[in-house]
Amino acid sequence: MKIKIALAIITTVLFVSCGPSTQLTKMWYSPTLTTEKVKAYKKVLVIAQLKDETSRRITEDKIVASSSLGNFIPSYQYLKPDQQDQNLVVSSLLKDGIEGIILMRLTDIEKSTSYVPGSMYYGGWGFGRGFYGGFGGWGYGGMGFGGAFGMPGYYQQDKTYYVETNLYDVQTNKLLWAGTTSTINPTKIDKTLDSIILAIKTELIKTGLLQKE
Repeated sequence: MKIKIALAIITTVLFVSCGPSTQLTKMWYSPTLTTEKVKAYKKVLVIAQLKDETSRRITEDKIVASSSLGNFIPSYQYLKPDQQDQNLVVSSLLKDGIEGIILMRLTDIEKSTSYVPGSMYYGGWGFGRGFYGGFGGWGYGGMGFGGAFGMPGYYQQDKTYYVETNLYDVQTNKLLWAGTTSTINPTKIDKTLDSIILAIKTELIKTGLLQKE
């Protein structure tokens, strides 16, 4: 039983260390938001400018599903490929009551190297002699009954994904808010998108540009 508990601790540490870490690193908003009455948009068109159609639809659907108010509309269901005239598009948006546009796109992927320090745990089980196994450099060392076991430090290659999100006013065609999120070593697209969407929506609601749910 003690062995199972110790292995569970190791698994948890590995899972947490590999989990996505998303932060809102940069933010800008129009000076007019501090001088004029801020209007919360009731209907917003969502556009994800990504490298392929599948990623675009997944992202737009995730943003739409994140709101219980039903105020987001995915662009792939609204915009037509042959719609080239911007004035006609704007006219159509206003006619359908769409007041704002959220535009999201991946702007950069930054590679770097970081050092993850080792960890030491104490337990009531172990081996009499030191042992280091494979498992990508992880192992156990210096174990004994009532002793300690640890994981050595290591270097890892990190990838940081930067996603820029802009909010435009349809009627004036002006940028009102812009923010950039960074996510380190994302593992699952769903969880990463959820983190990015939460960070963006929190700020847009705080500034009054989106309705509070």
